[in-house]
Amino acid sequence: MISGMVKAVSIVLVVAGLGATLHLAGAQAASAEQLPAPAALVRATVTKEVAAANDNSVKHMFREYKKFAQGSQTRIYVETREAMAGMTIAYNDKPLTAQQMQGEEGRLAALVRNPQQLERKRRQEKEEADHTLCIVKALPDAFLFEYDGSENGTASLGREGVRLTRLKFWPNPAYHPPSRVEEALVGMRGVVLIDSESQRIARIDGILFKEVNFGWGILGHLDRGGHFLVDQQGLADGSWDISHMSLNFSGKVLLFKKIAISSDEVFSDFQRVPADTSFAQGVQMLKAEQIKLAQNQSETAQAETRSH
Repeated sequence: MISGMVKAVSIVLVVAGLGATLHLAGAQAASAEQLPAPAALVRATVTKEVAAANDNSVKHMFREYKKFAQGSQTRIYVETREAMAGMTIAYNDKPLTAQQMQGEEGRLAALVRNPQQLERKRRQEKEEADHTLCIVKALPDAFLFEYDGSENGTASLGREGVRLTRLKFWPNPAYHPPSRVEEALVGMRGVVLIDSESQRIARIDGILFKEVNFGWGILGHLDRGGHFLVDQQGLADGSWDISHMSLNFSGKVLLFKKIAISSDEVFSDFQRVPADTSFAQGVQMLKAEQIKLAQNQSETAQAETRSH
């Protein structure tokens, strides 16, 4: 399993089509001498994030609500020992038709029946995770950091009521990307929020302040002004996972293919599942959850009708 923040960075890069894919009360309440160097805090936090990304013992079922230019989509997911199992349950806030649901179930059944196809899915997810870990590990060296105050955590940002350390970041001119995977970092600046007690990232809010080329511009580029925001929350079981992500990017891939990504995603209803959950078991969990959600929606609609 990869942690929520690591998953988020992965989506930022892979969705862009270029998946080659931080207890401070502020200066008013604490002196600079009481704070660790910003880079030390970031490095310790990244170490914790990487450890979480490599921990295969924590898995969840959760819901994703995604808004984009064409409308919205609601999906439910289960993290399994083999690969991520996902099922669409609504388009534009309307439940799937019987035919659409049959298609979703058929797609999942085909993966269960086809070990080779499921293995390809697992390898693809691992490759994306490996690329992302390269990005996450590079953060302390790729950027310079400066304390910028603090703010309170909320139910969906860090941990509710816990102060989050805010740091500004910008590219380190001495950093040279070791591979194409890290090239996006040289054009990015923004703000990071860290739960310094848990040493976990609660938010990364970044903007591309200049055009970023991949593979010397031959493979493609991302335009100046691209923006992403990723929030992560502490869950009741002590783990952390992504709660909100907003992406807005444009550019080109392989010189010719234009890309334009604009989406907003909210992740909720996290439920712990056994660490050894198989893909087939995950599919059954998805089906049971879909039935439960449909029943709840029907009961709510009937209650509203009676009240009128």
